[in-house]
Amino acid sequence: MRLLADLHTHSTASDGQYSPAQVVELAHKSGIQVLAITDHDTIHGVEEAVQAGQSLELTVLRGVELGAQEDRHMHILGLGLKQDCPELAQLCQKLLDGRNERKYRIVRFLSEKGISIDLAEVEALAGGDVIARPHFAQIMVRHGYVKDSREAFDRYLDTEEYQRIERFKASAEACIAAIHQGGGKAVLAHPYQLGFSEEHLEQTIRALKNNGLDGLECYYPRHTPKMVQNYLELARRYDLKVTAGSDFHGERVKPNHELSPTCLELVWLLGDVRKNISCI
Repeated sequence: MRLLADLHTHSTASDGQYSPAQVVELAHKSGIQVLAITDHDTIHGVEEAVQAGQSLELTVLRGVELGAQEDRHMHILGLGLKQDCPELAQLCQKLLDGRNERKYRIVRFLSEKGISIDLAEVEALAGGDVIARPHFAQIMVRHGYVKDSREAFDRYLDTEEYQRIERFKASAEACIAAIHQGGGKAVLAHPYQLGFSEEHLEQTIRALKNNGLDGLECYYPRHTPKMVQNYLELARRYDLKVTAGSDFHGERVKPNHELSPTCLELVWLLGDVRKNISCI
């Protein structure tokens, strides 16, 4: 069963521009048949998305994106979660507590750089449980400190110096275990972002596979054709399922990450669900 899917998207439940229901509506207009909402460290928006999908006859998977402590760019996606997953919810709450503590340190860090940010303005923009770096970046753009969010990250929010104020993260093994306890499948997101050599990346994937990793996000907006071929080969070599995701946040947050339907084999994720329309 091959269907048009986008298995990596974000909503206002974390750092996205659109509500979960709005993301579903946009996905439907984009021709997507299967959508995963994978907000950072929270599953609070997924039920709204699932209900919106039902009204549009679009399959919405409950998902999450968890940052792992092994590397600041290592993210584990959880796909196909159960509605009730207490162990994962407990981990997400711990991660959210870390984010809430970190926001004060980000304000102090930026102040040291001559950037005055009103935390209340950031919180008003975020509007939900998750206060994330893109929210700070948007406020920095609003007040003219940087020209766009990319500059905010490159100069301030994704530097080696910034890492001294990073928040609590669980190990990749703990993230994978929590996802499995929640009935989901664990996928390594955007492997290019790790910046590893081919040898180091393969060693990392081998270790993650030994810890229960189920899939690899081979298709991603910033993956070159050569990268995609390399990741597909790694997925084949380590018996990992192939996924695709746009990392959609909305044009204001990530302007070059539009919702993108990719034809994928999804029996492993959807079970015996049948669709009248296949992408091949």
